Amino acid sequence: MIFMFGHERGHCRRGECPREHHHFPERGWIQFLFLRILYEQPMHGYQLKDDLERRGFVPSGRLESGSVYTILRRMEHRGLVTSEWERDGAGPDKRTYVVTEEGKEILRFGLESILRRKALIDDLAAFYQKNFLGDEGRGHGPEHEESIGGR
Repeated sequence: MIFMFGHERGHCRRGECPREHHHFPERGWIQFLFLRILYEQPMHGYQLKDDLERRGFVPSGRLESGSVYTILRRMEHRGLVTSEWERDGAGPDKRTYVVTEEGKEILRFGLESILRRKALIDDLAAFYQKNFLGDEGRGHGPEHEESIGGR
């Protein structure tokens, strides 16, 4: 799988990650976002970077152009995207990136996984609201143990 949910194992522990890390998608997420945007419309690497920033997926200036092209080359090597040179007599040649069938399958699988995780999170949130919020849930959390029998 090319993306991960949450921090990569061993990457950083609670409270040890630099603050700016929390505002930047994990390495696998950025590839997933590339697939999502390129699925909508094939484009050049610099357009992809601008689109990620415009949509608020990454903070402006946080993702370097060189990193975008490195990630795209790796994705192309893995068969997730292809590129074709666009020759324009008025300017430099540019590569246009397109999602492959394999890339579409990875994107579909990832979106299904996200929906399953969202359902789990929605269920946990409903459980929390039912059992720990409001009058019916008061006194059930560990912070209330002393008041319910001196545990």
